[in-house]
Amino acid sequence: MSAPTQQSRRIPGLSPLRPDDPEHVGPHRLIGRLGAGGMGVVYGALDPNGVPVAVKTVHARLAADRGFRARFAREVDLVSRVDGLCTPRFLGADVAGEIPWMATEYVPGPTLRQRVQARGPLTGEVLRAFGMSFSP
Repeated sequence: MSAPTQQSRRIPGLSPLRPDDPEHVGPHRLIGRLGAGGMGVVYGALDPNGVPVAVKTVHARLAADRGFRARFAREVDLVSRVDGLCTPRFLGADVAGEIPWMATEYVPGPTLRQRVQARGPLTGEVLRAFGMSFSP
């Protein structure tokens, strides 16, 4: 693994980009991977002003599925309407592009999986606070 670049240090925990990863998604310059799953890849990126953002992309095989694309468009619509203190700010999306994507504010910290692996299940007040972050 290569040494982290100055910019990737602004987003801790990034995995390097793979050779087949794009360099840009929309106006965002990708600098590493935050994670990947069955739906797509989440990248750490920089917006045109150099501000760290998270960019979620859809796997190409799913982008070809009209039903999946419609579900992703619904997700983007719902995320764009969330305005809360405990949620990342929606920054933009392209649901009609060759590879659909959505960008949100980057929020540093461990993933829920990392938190649970390191410190065990959420309980008590921590669990209630976590649950409240998803309440309408």
